[in-house]
Amino acid sequence: MMTQVLEKATETKTMTLLQALTDAMDVMLAKDPKVVMYGEDVGRLGGVYRVTTGLQGKHGEHRVFDCPLTEAGIIGTAVGAAAVGMRPVVELQFGGFMMQGFDQIFSHVSRFRYRSRGRWSTPLVIRFPFGGGKSLLEQHADSPETYLMHTPGIKVAIPSNPYDAKGMLIAAIEDNDPVVFFESIYLYREPSARMDVPTGYYTVPLGQARVAREGSDVTLVTIGTMVHTCLAAAEQAAKAGIQCEVIDLRTVVPLDMETVVASVAKTGRVVVVHEANLTLGPGAEIAALIQEKCFYELEAPVLRVASFDTMPSPFNSLNHYSRPEAHHVAEAIKNVLSA
Repeated sequence: MMTQVLEKATETKTMTLLQALTDAMDVMLAKDPKVVMYGEDVGRLGGVYRVTTGLQGKHGEHRVFDCPLTEAGIIGTAVGAAAVGMRPVVELQFGGFMMQGFDQIFSHVSRFRYRSRGRWSTPLVIRFPFGGGKSLLEQHADSPETYLMHTPGIKVAIPSNPYDAKGMLIAAIEDNDPVVFFESIYLYREPSARMDVPTGYYTVPLGQARVAREGSDVTLVTIGTMVHTCLAAAEQAAKAGIQCEVIDLRTVVPLDMETVVASVAKTGRVVVVHEANLTLGPGAEIAALIQEKCFYELEAPVLRVASFDTMPSPFNSLNHYSRPEAHHVAEAIKNVLSA
């Protein structure tokens, strides 16, 4: 689907995913005085991965500031701030640390509008780095999207490239619903993921998937870091004459099944790829929906490629062994074609 650009930017700049996120927050701090950003070391230090570098110096300590190391407190205060008209953007140092604040997310962030009978809402964004590929330690490489998919009332965004990252983060900040925003550690500074990004204001609507590569033989449904893994696998398959269509979901809540269904109707074969654990991962729900909506179009069972069911995520060389890589996806492509 086409990306919606609300105000056409006149200039572009080559950015990493990390730089695009910083630029998005800079744009929104300048545009909307109700936007505030805080978290653990996000002010003077610029965050654990330096995503907020320079924002405090430019916009002031009252707009970008540090807070105590308490995820429950960070998210809890954001609920209150959002309820009285602010648009807080809070950062947790890693996705695995979300569990310390999950009671606030599950019991308050997602329920506040219902609890107040529509009088209040929670227009807030919870950002954090997630995922493997960098051989990090326990609680630093988790992919907890399934917990949030099972929590009605929250949107879940997982961009795969700098252009989408900036546009989606701006859209998330302006959204009147709470958004949890996943940022791939692997892609933060990945040179191959650099691309030209408009320097002005624009949005990429939440809930609209994109076709990252067109094909006619197999549909690869994926998100985040795994978009690049699937594109690499599709390149391998193309050498054997197999044309794979790669669908970048962009968000898992809302889930754009219209784009997925249109692709499956064309190919008849599907592989779902994600970085979270296989059992009850996002691919389980996606595969079930494909079976319900595309039963007569399917030529083979829907296959899934995901990380091993391990907790915590292993580090060092085991991290690469346990998470999907291009050769795992290529094997699934071969299997779905022979089924």
